[in-house]
Amino acid sequence: MANILLLANINCDRILRLDKPLQTGGRFHYQDGGLRLGGGGANTGLGLVWAQHNVSLVSQVGTDEIGDWIVAQASTQGLDCRMVQRFNGNTCEMLLVMTPDGERTIIRPQRPIFTLAKQPNWANWDAFYINTSALGADTWALAAMAQSKTLVVAQLAKDERPRPCHVLIASITDMQGRCGQDLWAFAQSISGDHLQYFIVTDGENGAKVYQQSGYQHVPAISADVIDTTGAGDNYAAGVIHGLCSGASITDAMTEGARWAAFAVATPSSVPGDKLKNYLAG
Repeated sequence: MANILLLANINCDRILRLDKPLQTGGRFHYQDGGLRLGGGGANTGLGLVWAQHNVSLVSQVGTDEIGDWIVAQASTQGLDCRMVQRFNGNTCEMLLVMTPDGERTIIRPQRPIFTLAKQPNWANWDAFYINTSALGADTWALAAMAQSKTLVVAQLAKDERPRPCHVLIASITDMQGRCGQDLWAFAQSISGDHLQYFIVTDGENGAKVYQQSGYQHVPAISADVIDTTGAGDNYAAGVIHGLCSGASITDAMTEGARWAAFAVATPSSVPGDKLKNYLAG
C-alpha cells in the first residue's frame, strides 16, 4: 500500500452517444448517456484506490452544485478530496461525444487558471502523479524529487512546458510533429536529469520505454473496445501501481496495459468491475 498524490483534473462528464461517426457539416442523432464522474483524477485514482493505495487528489472545481456533486462522488468512492481547491464560479460539464466505434470527441469549457497552494510534506508521499496544467506543478515535482524518495510520474503536456519527473508518459499521438530529435534527448529536455524512463504508448501496438541506453517494447493486451475514454489515464495508474509495488519498468508497463484493456472494454472512463475483480482476486 502506497500513499499517492494525484495532481489531475476531476470532471462531471455528460455522455452523448451518436448514431454514426462525426463528419463536418453532418447532422446526428444522439442518446443522452447521463452524467458520470470523470477526468484524469477519477480515471487514474479509482483504480489505485481499488488496489488498496491511499490516494489524495489535488484539483480545482467551482463552488456550485456540480462542484459539490463532483467532490461528493469522488469522496464516496474513496478519493481523499481535502486538497481539492474551490473557485468562485460554475463547474461546467465536460461533453464526451461517443461514436459507435468507441471513439470519442471531448468538448470542454475553458478552465480558470489553477495555481497550486502550499506544498505538502513530501516525506509523506510515495508517489506523485502530474496530469494538469496547474501553475507550480514543476516546482512541486522538483521539490518532491529533491527532498524525499517520492516517485514522480508525469504525462507529457500538450505544450512544451517542463515536466520534471522520474517517469514521463506520452502517447504516439502526443508526439506527432513535436520531436525531430532522439526521443531520449527530447524527453530529457522536458523532464530534466531526474528522468529514468520515457514511455510512449501506441494503442494496440503496445508501448516502448526509452532510456539513454536504448528502448524496450512491451506488447498491448487485447480487448473488445467499447469506450476508449480514460485508457491513457488507466494505463498510467497501472504503471504507478506496478512501480509502487516494486515491479520493474517493463512489468509495470504490462500492468498498465492490462488496466488500459479493462478500461476500453468498459462503457465508462473509469475501469469498472473487471479491474476491481482482477485486483480482488
